[in-house]
Amino acid sequence: MFFLLRMAFWLCVVCILLPSGNKSTSTNAKIDPSEAVTLATAAVSDVRGFCERQPDACVTGGKVAVALGQKAEAGARRLYDFVSKLREKANSGDKTGSVQGTLTPSDLAPAWHPPVPLPPRRDTRDGRPAA
Repeated sequence: MFFLLRMAFWLCVVCILLPSGNKSTSTNAKIDPSEAVTLATAAVSDVRGFCERQPDACVTGGKVAVALGQKAEAGARRLYDFVSKLREKANSGDKTGSVQGTLTPSDLAPAWHPPVPLPPRRDTRDGRPAA
């Protein structure tokens, strides 16, 4: 379920960042640059005042951010170690990590099968089995 939520999130991000290709949408939404700067400044000042209005939420949000940062750091370290091991194995040309490298000679030997009986020989002149 979490996988589907992540995929939906990233799909939305990609869809927002892709150019629309439609010129009419950009002409309908004319934004004055000075008005945009004024609104952005107001939004930033509102965000700054959030911790003064809701100190408990701000502390909890900080703890969550730290926990997520540590989790991301651990995941990145794990991924880096995995890629480093793959690169070392590829550079050394060592095949001990493959499945075949862990097999013993008796494991590699083919299993014994009883011989398959051959069909009776046919005489090539009249198409009948040879006696």
